[in-house]
Amino acid sequence: MPKFRILGLILSLFGGPALAAPTKILVFGDSLVSGYGVRDSEAFPIVLSQRLQADGYDVVIANAGVPGNTTAMGLARVEEAAASKPDLVILELGTNDLLNNVALRTTRTNLVRLIRRFQTAGARIILAGMIADDRRGATYKQGFDALYPALATKYALPLYPYFLEGVANDPALTQEGGLHPNAAGVRAIVTRIAPLVERTLDEMGAKPQ
Repeated sequence: MPKFRILGLILSLFGGPALAAPTKILVFGDSLVSGYGVRDSEAFPIVLSQRLQADGYDVVIANAGVPGNTTAMGLARVEEAAASKPDLVILELGTNDLLNNVALRTTRTNLVRLIRRFQTAGARIILAGMIADDRRGATYKQGFDALYPALATKYALPLYPYFLEGVANDPALTQEGGLHPNAAGVRAIVTRIAPLVERTLDEMGAKPQ
């Protein structure tokens, strides 16, 4: 089964007994988190799971990253994802909207709907932001770059401002093209984002053992 056919995997990971269950984390995004171009064992959800477990957190993480997904495509599968009842969602979408010239208003509307749906399902959300390059002009870049901080403020979400911080365009950390992280890049992202994830887990009462 391809790694991006994730519903069955999510349900199998999250379908255990309720008593003393691990915290269920869903990584919901695109190719940046799916494991595109790296081994399955080197994908962001796996490496993050290893880091959190090494730090004493009892978690299970499902990979709901689908290469090429826009925010609209994320919306098309959010009902099934929300039905798995994750405790925490790392929401990473928007890069493909940028690459496909999706109107900023549409991206904002879709992200709001995703946030609200996961919140309705009872999940805490960490919003993973992106920033735009200059190809669509300064006005668009200003609006896109401000989108994730504004949504995080409005919906009281922990924000990781730029998912590719310290990784994008570094040939030592990215695959050809400078966008997708290689295995070293994934590890670098996990090192940077793990403190935020752990603070969020602490706030949820899922403290390390």
